[in-house]
Amino acid sequence: MNAGDFLHRYWSYLAIAAVLAIVSVASLFIAETLPPSTIVMATGAEGGANFELGLRYREILAQSGVKLELRPTTGSVENLARLRDPKSGVSVGFIQGGTVSKADSAGLESLGTVAYEPLWLFYRGEIGAGMQALRGRRVSIGPEGSGARALALELIRKTRFDTIVGEFSGLTLEDAAAKLIAGDIDAAFIVASWDSPVVQRLIDADGIQLTSFARADAYLALFPFLNKLVLPAGVVDLLTNRPPADILLLAPKASLVVRDDLHPALQHLLLDAASNIHSQPGIFQKAGQFPAAESIDIPLSDEAQRFYKSGLPFLQKYLPFWIATLVERMIVVFLPLAAFLYPMFKILPRLYDWFLRKIIIRLHDEMKSIEAELMIHGEGPHADAIRARLDQLDQRASRLSLPTALSLYGLRSNVALIRSRLATGAEKNAR
Repeated sequence: MNAGDFLHRYWSYLAIAAVLAIVSVASLFIAETLPPSTIVMATGAEGGANFELGLRYREILAQSGVKLELRPTTGSVENLARLRDPKSGVSVGFIQGGTVSKADSAGLESLGTVAYEPLWLFYRGEIGAGMQALRGRRVSIGPEGSGARALALELIRKTRFDTIVGEFSGLTLEDAAAKLIAGDIDAAFIVASWDSPVVQRLIDADGIQLTSFARADAYLALFPFLNKLVLPAGVVDLLTNRPPADILLLAPKASLVVRDDLHPALQHLLLDAASNIHSQPGIFQKAGQFPAAESIDIPLSDEAQRFYKSGLPFLQKYLPFWIATLVERMIVVFLPLAAFLYPMFKILPRLYDWFLRKIIIRLHDEMKSIEAELMIHGEGPHADAIRARLDQLDQRASRLSLPTALSLYGLRSNVALIRSRLATGAEKNAR
């Protein structure tokens, strides 16, 4: 069976098989490119402000059918290490400004800044105010891997306080607060939000004072990732006017950072959650100030740039997350596929028609060959061979289902005519 006959006989089956194959491959691609249903977030110390934020993210993402696993850490530096390690499973985390070098940012993208993270320097009142009062004192700068420790060490090195402080310790937030109140240490650097239970505990504790960074502008000039915040006089207690004067604080901003291979739909889901969680006004921020399209140390992702410019994708605004994602994937896959297949389906009927014409031409050529053989050899001893060829040609022609425009009526008439001649010749020979 030649290619033309094969194509004609199995045309409908081939077309169905091709369509099923294309749809199967496209469906498999869609399934493979859907986002995972579980992601892991590196937060910070359990019970800390960022861990509490993680709980709110988990609650919001669960409403869209996405499970968020929280991974407690010592802080920003450990968060960064886990994000950079593809084997850790961590896809998103909070990163404190100033803790990332250019080399460390490879493979990471930011979804924007989400909050201020003030640096608080609490100290026992009896040691006196000012950084010079730390001479020979016991100071906690936070545990290894924490953003507080990284920032405190930066400031200490720049101001050379490491030459006057008696002892550094790496206590957690809760341990530092407890030991400071108990008098086991003299001061503690803490990076936490105003709402942090540890900050509120220390502000209310008797005998504990809060340092005001009088040269805040100088620190900002030396460390561009820092911001100056003002804790207003009387904000703790208006009746007793605590604190008695404005207190200047230094604060990096926290960014919500993801691995650059995190699915775009999940990035939009996180950004939407961030808008719900961080957009409220606070003591240091105005309503809607966060999340913000700011790139600190880590570049903004393309999805974040689109989100801050246009909001959620159209489908995610009006459809449940998984339905919107599936429809979006189908559009991405099937729209270009349709654009490719439409001209193909326009061409294929013409190609099929061309194959049919080729078959018909071959049949007519064979008919001519039979007629020529009949003219040369007549109806004598070659009649049986001619009749066999004629029967074979007739069978092939009868199997073809052709449109009217490609009718084999003339060919079939010639076959009938030659058969008649052969039959007449056979009768003559019999007489």
